[in-house]
Amino acid sequence: MPKVLVATVKPFAPAAVKQIREIIENAGYEFALLEKYGDPSDLHKAVSDADALIIRSDKVDSGVIQAAGNLKIVVRAGAGYDNIDLLAAGNRNVVAMNTPGQNSNAVAELAMGLMVYISRNQFNGTSGSELKGKVLGIHAYGYVGKIVARIAMGFGMEVRAYDPFLEDSIFEEDEVIRATSVEELYRSCRYLSLHIPANEETRRSVNYELLSLMPEGAVLVNTARKEVLDEDALARILKERPDFRYASDIAPDNGVRLKEEYPENCFFTPKKMGAQTSEANINAGVAAAEQIIAFFEKGDTTFKVN
Repeated sequence: MPKVLVATVKPFAPAAVKQIREIIENAGYEFALLEKYGDPSDLHKAVSDADALIIRSDKVDSGVIQAAGNLKIVVRAGAGYDNIDLLAAGNRNVVAMNTPGQNSNAVAELAMGLMVYISRNQFNGTSGSELKGKVLGIHAYGYVGKIVARIAMGFGMEVRAYDPFLEDSIFEEDEVIRATSVEELYRSCRYLSLHIPANEETRRSVNYELLSLMPEGAVLVNTARKEVLDEDALARILKERPDFRYASDIAPDNGVRLKEEYPENCFFTPKKMGAQTSEANINAGVAAAEQIIAFFEKGDTTFKVN
């Protein structure tokens, strides 16, 4: 019987673990759990006889892949999968998957919450600004971006989006204005929400040239990955433009310095928390378990990313 290991430094909610266990055991598989481990060697030991692995933000590098002699599949419970060494997995014929869409609502709500918080001057008692009537740009119109658009329209915002991989009909159906270029998006939107993945093409792609295009009173919100933002460019734009503000659920590497120098223009949550809701926790974990069962029972590789 296949053995499924759930390995998480940052554990799933107990309710999520319970449902994952039930799905795995009801399928006749063995369930194993490793939580809050302190050293990579703990993961290496635990995964040595596992046939399947479910993770969250845990690193599955070449060392983990080498230690997992029986591993057939690893599923990242969440959308981003840059914490998996896809090349190492592929070289060992290990299928890597994510669970797209399961955390989307949680991330979208956080993005809007950050917009409100930064627009109201971090609730410091001074007069802020409303979102109604403002133009919001969405950089990458995927699962999260579409929900952000719907919520923003509820606030009375005009929504524009840029995504070169989608058909015009998708934007038309959602009543979202399609930007013809990324430069046009940044130039036309006072608020901008990032939802691009971190890969070789996107790392540091949100650069000074783009940021400098944003209009007066610009607010950039990043609930994607810190790697997509050019941190030197952010520091430069904050120095040159007292009107520019940045909010994210993950601080850049120079975040401590930026927060000290520009406390009214920067806000970072203590931890990456876009998916930190009980609902998203359960959704992603359950989806990961179900995808593993479908993989072993039916050969289903719908969400394969390598």
